[in-house]
Amino acid sequence: MTPSLFHFSEDPAIARFDPRPVRVPAERAPGMDWLNGPLVWAIEASHQALYLFPRDCPRILAWARAGSTTADIDRWMGPGRPTRVAFVEWAWFDRLKTARLHRYDLPPETFESLADAGMWVSRQAVTPRGVETLDDLPAALGALGVELRLMESLLPLKDLWSSSLHASGIRLRNAQGWLAAGQPLRAAGR
Repeated sequence: MTPSLFHFSEDPAIARFDPRPVRVPAERAPGMDWLNGPLVWAIEASHQALYLFPRDCPRILAWARAGSTTADIDRWMGPGRPTRVAFVEWAWFDRLKTARLHRYDLPPETFESLADAGMWVSRQAVTPRGVETLDDLPAALGALGVELRLMESLLPLKDLWSSSLHASGIRLRNAQGWLAAGQPLRAAGR
């Protein structure tokens, strides 16, 4: 069964999503270059927390998965065992608090799963079934069980991808010092 699929945007008036290439092409595994081409992207409901941020906000989300070690959970997620943790730089907090996002509900018929952190793509134009405005993103994250953690820099998290947790980094090119430190731009995955 296909899950509910969403697309998040700061634009409140999108009547149709047309396939388009990604703005900043990513390095892809052999044979997967087509993911940089014209597509409509969506996220399944269970992973929507990845996109409850202003578009260009750098963030890292982490969560335990089957096989995650207690040591990694303790180190990266800390006390209280939150379901997920979102790490954001302090420099982005005001924008996060005041941002308004629009969650578009997309029909699943033309989408195919990438089997990667809830991401789906369609090669065809998609007309949304509805749209909901979200204007308290920290509360929306909290409602999904995501603990928001603010940091001066995301660089101390660079070893998170070597842990047994799932780690998704989005818009890391905008993180303070990330590129200067030679860190890779990880879209999702471990």
